Amino acid sequence: MLTLLKQFSEKRFAWFLLALSSLALESTALYFQYGMGLQPCVLCVYERLAIIGLFIAGIIGLLAPKSFIVRLIALILGLFSSIKGLLVSLRHLDLQMNPAPWKQCEFIPNFPETLPFHQWFPAIFNPTGSCNESQWSFLNLTMVQWLVFIFAVYIAILTILFISQIQKGRKQRRLFN
Repeated sequence: MLTLLKQFSEKRFAWFLLALSSLALESTALYFQYGMGLQPCVLCVYERLAIIGLFIAGIIGLLAPKSFIVRLIALILGLFSSIKGLLVSLRHLDLQMNPAPWKQCEFIPNFPETLPFHQWFPAIFNPTGSCNESQWSFLNLTMVQWLVFIFAVYIAILTILFISQIQKGRKQRRLFN
């Protein structure tokens, strides 16, 4: 099973799927903001950045999927992005499910001074909403609950792919040579 997954990760199609799925999620977020008028909060902006990290991981994997080092870099970036995205989504979910006056998110993103994404790309990374309010739901799950699920699925898939890269192949025993 792991050998098949490793072979699948050596094909461009696997990395194309990662890039395409994350691009679809980012496009959906922008549609919610500009098409439906939903206002993103600071944590939404951080979740968007995690999804962009997954997109970049997919692009890196697309560059040279046969190269072990390139696959490893793409998988590490993808895992890092999805784990950070899950942690932010869980914090966001906690703020929505257990609102309290002392539990608030900041109004301005806390990006490093050398990477002020909210100033460079305000159309994507400028927060204008509140973290405590849920503005959208589908199948009785809020947007943040969907993100927790999505990031958990990314983590599961990327972890299995990572394990398939580092496990040594078992040699088949032959009864007759």
